[in-house]
Amino acid sequence: MHHDETAARAAAARGWTLVVPLKPLALAKNRLAPAVGRGLRPALALAFAQDTVTAALACAAVGGVVIVTDDPRAGAELAALGARIVPDAPGAGLNAALEHGEAAVRSNHPGAPVAALNADLPALRPAELARVLDAARAHRRAFLADAAGVGTTLLAASGGAALAPAFGGASRARHLRSGAAEITLSGVDSVRRDVDTGEDLAAALALGVGPHTLRTSAASPA
Repeated sequence: MHHDETAARAAAARGWTLVVPLKPLALAKNRLAPAVGRGLRPALALAFAQDTVTAALACAAVGGVVIVTDDPRAGAELAALGARIVPDAPGAGLNAALEHGEAAVRSNHPGAPVAALNADLPALRPAELARVLDAARAHRRAFLADAAGVGTTLLAASGGAALAPAFGGASRARHLRSGAAEITLSGVDSVRRDVDTGEDLAAALALGVGPHTLRTSAASPA
């Protein structure tokens, strides 16, 4: 078997590595403050990430999770769950952090399938994530829009393709323009339900969130 083919098969067998960016908790989830209060906001941001990482690591299609963050508390808590922590060396925003995490993964495994995943998916279901990642394997680059159909919650790159992330705001349109295929599965609501506002949190709670978010949100005045 040709060496390149062997390497490609080995990369596929390893499963996806998810790159999850996380702002310092003190700066995260500002739009949640009116609903939950400024004091609870950092704790909820951490809880969302903990539930996201726990579900991701329980997904059969996932070989590992890399968190790009400079927050020491978040780094310690997420490392305890089994994630690899990579400092946000660029310090230049979300997309630069994702590219940095991608480079960290592929420095050892150039052909590894890599996917960027939001850190605020507290209702994430491992089986639904597996369906999305399985669909992504049919494309060099593919993405899943958020529940609003405006942003993006997951961007995947296989076969050694670059992620080329364009997250933030109306990222669905930017990812489409960049040539990434849109994943249009039904029944994967938990992978699409990111949380930025009080309304988003209510929708996630209705879907059923993980234990960290459930416990932390119980302290909310909303």
